Amino acid sequence: MTTGAPGKGVGPLLRGWREQRRISQLDLALRADSSARHISFVETGRSRPSEDFLLRLAEHLDVPVREQNALLLAAGYAPRFPETPLDDPALDTLREAIEQLLQGYEPYPALVVDATYQVIAANRAIMLLLDGLPEHLLEPPVNAMRLTLHPEGLAPRIRNLAEWRGHLLHQMDRQIALQRSDALRALHDEVAAYPVADPGGSPEDAGPVPHFALPLRIEHGGQLLSFVSSISTFNTPMDVTVAELAIETLLPADPATVKYLNSLAG
Repeated sequence: MTTGAPGKGVGPLLRGWREQRRISQLDLALRADSSARHISFVETGRSRPSEDFLLRLAEHLDVPVREQNALLLAAGYAPRFPETPLDDPALDTLREAIEQLLQGYEPYPALVVDATYQVIAANRAIMLLLDGLPEHLLEPPVNAMRLTLHPEGLAPRIRNLAEWRGHLLHQMDRQIALQRSDALRALHDEVAAYPVADPGGSPEDAGPVPHFALPLRIEHGGQLLSFVSSISTFNTPMDVTVAELAIETLLPADPATVKYLNSLAG
């Protein structure tokens, strides 16, 4: 660590992440094999952290790779993680693997979204659920949150809309706390302001609720379908684009949904 100008540079950013994670200077120092005094000097601008030390602090604070680049820039270093466009030839293998994964999950629905829920790819089962939606919701860039919660989207078809809407908004709140994304906050505020349509039906229509997860109960072609959602991300990503991808799969939660989806595939 070398002496830097007080009050400038990476210090306030680092302190903001530490306070957001509710970690004391001493706790962070113990995790990063440092001292609370060193952490204090970095946050106040009295010392400039080395590149490796800054990345080590960011790792222990669970700072997203995009924001790790911002920390490095604020400290006077070059960004460590590239942001490769998804259509770049360098990601051909990744795109092919994602397509195979989505197709292999059929006849069950699966899709890939980015950090602001823009749909990157989806399989045919997802497209079946979107039958009849207005064109303005399906024009690129398609956004999964808008499709789900818009009163002209899937919302009127979701039989447990209040519970599912609350789950999605809470999920976005957690991501905003982790990522500090202005774009994600704007999306959250937009979809939270949508009027909530009454999907009709009654609790008896829904049938028993699986004890292991909140189901998404949605009507399609007069059939009530029940799904539980699973979200996967890439482990130890070294690229901003890859780090922000998420694969969501909808697992049938009852035998009737399995039978119906298999009949559509047939």
